Amino acid sequence: MTNHIATLAPSEDPPAAISELYRQHWAGLVRLAVLVVDDAESAEDVVQEVFTQLYRNWPIDDPDRVLGYLRTAVLNRSRSVLRRRRVARLYIPPSPRSGDSAESAAEVGESRREVQRALQALPIRSREVLVLRYYLDLPYAEIGQTLGISESTARSTASRALAALTKTLKESR
Repeated sequence: MTNHIATLAPSEDPPAAISELYRQHWAGLVRLAVLVVDDAESAEDVVQEVFTQLYRNWPIDDPDRVLGYLRTAVLNRSRSVLRRRRVARLYIPPSPRSGDSAESAAEVGESRREVQRALQALPIRSREVLVLRYYLDLPYAEIGQTLGISESTARSTASRALAALTKTLKESR
């Protein structure tokens, strides 16, 4: 993914600069959040909150790092959503999950749903590393920077997560 943010200067009008960032990266950030929180509405809320926070903190010291800031903020807010869900489940019995609609069932093959279930069963850090590596195609160095871990930790986490994912998928077949 190329960084189109280098042209945005900190002195630029915040609404115009943030609107351009929003236009360029909203969909990708929502997809990232969906893969972590497994809920499109929550993912959209997460991204909206991140852009609101970006507006409050404008100008950013280093415009070349805005996309990394946005990704990190989306992951952090997604973690918060998952924590809130866990706490809520302690006090409210989980409601039965409704089945997929006929349309979505037709669009999404069984193998894709199996992979999504296996991915959701992984620990959150493993899931984040795999999503950043194989969905956003980020290098391990950038994954480490985004998650606040070393590059070697990102590599080893990805390796272990792929092994666990493979094992889970083989067992389900």
